[in-house]
Amino acid sequence: MGFAHNNVLHSNHFRKDWQRRVRTWFDQPGRKLRRRNARKAKAATLGVRPLTLLRPAVRAQTVRYNRKVREGRGFTLSELKEVGINRKEARGVGIVVDHRRRNLSEEGKKLNVERLKAYKAKLIVFPRNAKKPKKGDSTGDDLKAETTRVHLPLPDPYVHEAPRNITDGEQSFEAYKTLRVARANARYDGIRKIRAAKKEEEEANKKK
Repeated sequence: MGFAHNNVLHSNHFRKDWQRRVRTWFDQPGRKLRRRNARKAKAATLGVRPLTLLRPAVRAQTVRYNRKVREGRGFTLSELKEVGINRKEARGVGIVVDHRRRNLSEEGKKLNVERLKAYKAKLIVFPRNAKKPKKGDSTGDDLKAETTRVHLPLPDPYVHEAPRNITDGEQSFEAYKTLRVARANARYDGIRKIRAAKKEEEEANKKK
């Protein structure tokens, strides 16, 4: 601790009985064991149900990350409708529903519809009462089929192609110019329509 000139000396407080205020974590190994046992007990009560709920495959946000495919919040109502699953019964068979999400592309919708179909094909719904199975419950040999608790993996985001030569059309294609022209056409589309309408109106007035 340095001091200079005619300044007041620091009145530092060093006798605070800090050992009484230290936060210890001696119960960490015990807590770890309790959490592990709780997970085992929960898995045992789940029976043959999957450990996780089924979620859709979606693209990550922004141009930087949209090459990645990750699990989304829930399936859209139109995706469930394509497969023929009711939104209320979906949650009962381990499918998450997100009523706010919208399908912005046909490819993304098709991917999740296929995901739902694959899940539905493997799904076994055990009836509460074996003598009186309800509508939608599995019966017969389906109940004796082998069960798995592993969830469906996410699809591969890349379509792998065999190596090939670049064609003359691809070689001569001007990607940047095409994008700029398309952007300009979209930008000035409204103004051009207004001009064309005015021109037609002027020509119609001249003929009169």
